[in-house]
Amino acid sequence: MSKFSLFKCYFKGKPSILVLVFLSYFLHLGFCQDLMSGTPDSEYDEKALNTHRLDNLNLLLYTFLLILTVVTIWMFKHRRLRFLHETGLAVIYGLVVGAIIRYTGPITEPRIIPVVPATGIHYNHSVPPDILWLQLSNKRMSSKASATYLNNHTFVYTFRGEIDNTSLNEIDQKATFDPEVFFNLLLPPIIFHAAYSLKRKYFFKNLGAIFTFAFIGTTVTAFVTGSLIWGFIQIFPYLAKDFSFLDTLYFGAVISATDPVTILAIFSELHVDVNLYALVFGESVLNDAIAIVLTRAIQSYAEKYNPNHGGFEMVAFFQAVGEFLLIFTSSLVLGSTLGIATALLTKFTRIRDFPLLETCLFVLMSYTTFLIAEATDLTGIVSVLFCGMCQAHYTYNNLSDDSRVRTKSFFELLNFLAENFIFSYIGVSMFTFPKHHFDVAFICISFIAVALGRAANIYPLSFLLNFGRKPKISRNFQHVLFFSGMRGAMAFALAIRNTMSKARQTFLTTTSLIVIGSVIFVGGSVTPLLTCFGIPVGVDEEADHAALPGTPHRGGDSAEGAIEPSRSGSQSEKSWLARIWGGFDTKYMKPLLTHSKPTLIDTLPPCCLPVARMLTTSEQLNQGSGAHGDSDIELCIDDTDSVRSSGPRAFASTQPGFQRVYFVNDRKMAVDDEERHLFYPIVSPEALSCDSLGNKLLPGSSV
Repeated sequence: MSKFSLFKCYFKGKPSILVLVFLSYFLHLGFCQDLMSGTPDSEYDEKALNTHRLDNLNLLLYTFLLILTVVTIWMFKHRRLRFLHETGLAVIYGLVVGAIIRYTGPITEPRIIPVVPATGIHYNHSVPPDILWLQLSNKRMSSKASATYLNNHTFVYTFRGEIDNTSLNEIDQKATFDPEVFFNLLLPPIIFHAAYSLKRKYFFKNLGAIFTFAFIGTTVTAFVTGSLIWGFIQIFPYLAKDFSFLDTLYFGAVISATDPVTILAIFSELHVDVNLYALVFGESVLNDAIAIVLTRAIQSYAEKYNPNHGGFEMVAFFQAVGEFLLIFTSSLVLGSTLGIATALLTKFTRIRDFPLLETCLFVLMSYTTFLIAEATDLTGIVSVLFCGMCQAHYTYNNLSDDSRVRTKSFFELLNFLAENFIFSYIGVSMFTFPKHHFDVAFICISFIAVALGRAANIYPLSFLLNFGRKPKISRNFQHVLFFSGMRGAMAFALAIRNTMSKARQTFLTTTSLIVIGSVIFVGGSVTPLLTCFGIPVGVDEEADHAALPGTPHRGGDSAEGAIEPSRSGSQSEKSWLARIWGGFDTKYMKPLLTHSKPTLIDTLPPCCLPVARMLTTSEQLNQGSGAHGDSDIELCIDDTDSVRSSGPRAFASTQPGFQRVYFVNDRKMAVDDEERHLFYPIVSPEALSCDSLGNKLLPGSSV
């Protein structure tokens, strides 16, 4: 019997197996022919698979860094260690991993083909082209099949920037991100969370000082820093030829963006004076927006400046100032408008019956603000900042309970991950980013100029503010404000956007080092600084600085550094702008955009009653004393500053004969809090009774 007959007998009655055998045979033949013919599809698949693998390895690297940071943060919090903040840990871990990648990875040579512009092609020699069309001839192909395939295609290569070192390992090249990732994905949630979690009561009470430090102070810091650097580099001729005065001013604007995230976290844990917290936090929030618009204005002046003029151009200067005001105002209006639109949507629709959809609408509208601003050549950071303020002030009151919790938790999570990712990337990029330029002289000069620029901001402006401010900003508070000028994510994101020239590469390196130094060293010395300056901690927020005699502070009994408490509510600082806006907001804006009372029917004149009825919801009319609380009740800018709350805090606020006592090192502490609060009546030492051992007893206590 032949072999073919045996083959037929074996597969008789098994057609599926027969089909699989023949299919496998033909696939094998086709695969072998592809390999023999050199079809590039398999090579492209392999290249795509390798790129996919490297991308996942890159993401795994930063995910591992975040996991390591989170675990270490837990250990620090568990052990009550405050000498290093989470952002400092992220930077240190990033530096270690970046060094490992840079000096231990295998070196691979990329495929390089010299490209020469075709004859008759004209382009701007000062700026590289955006796209290259690469057409390969048959002479360059290794096989006939590949030559035929490539000869019928045009390959497009986009511009990514200059690379100095072409001998880098693959993960080294992949461990860097497009700078637009920071601006479009990472910075918006950080800025929005800062505005959404703003303590508006103390922000508005210190509005004048915050605006002074943010607007005037940031501008002063930028120009003083840039001018000092320009003056210092004249000593070094090799630096003077690489940096113009506009370059140093631009760097001054970039490095003026502060990010005291480390200090604010410790302030929150230690319950530092709320007015000091508001000054530091409010300045940092607005400071980022001012720094971005200021860099745009300097760039605008540089574009309009005529180098042949050889001096200051007044027309270009006023055009730059006008553009600064226009961009900032337009961005502010855009962000506020979309925030108000979201409030109206959530008020006049029943989307709150579907909390998931409500949360999605809230998040998407907030992010749309940033995208619209950037698409219309405005500043998305400014827009999303004021959108966040409007969302917190109005929209939050219309949300369902589930959406309130979700939005707060969601943006808090995004803020935490984005900040730590950026600081990890700062550490990694010190070794992997190919466009660093280290100049020791410029770096040292910059450290000195940044410190002097910060001092020129805080101390003179505090002196001027104290002429009309009650309570005044004490000298010790000014010292804390000076050290709070740490640099962080915003300065790094601005510096990494353009690294084409040698000057911009030096700016990036210097900014990265200033950020690393301030986060690790200044951030790690916050607690000793508070003790050194005698800043009171353990201050009850609701007490509004009306601390009763004998109330203990967790940093010692010294209250020398505090803003002096006023003797009456009417004497506490109320910004005239806050008073004007507060009245208008209570009568018209809150009734229009939320379900709060009084309604527009009560506040508008009689001639507007038909419109008022249309804009008033049934929920507003039926709202009673037990209705859903207004989240912005803390925005009390009248003379009483009453705080409506319930539970122990309300008890402390309404019972003048009681004081709050803190237990810091008690292991059996309350959940999600670092201290237990107990309230004891305040009595004189003479009124205390004694037990049999001579120990003092509070009234009503038993032996």
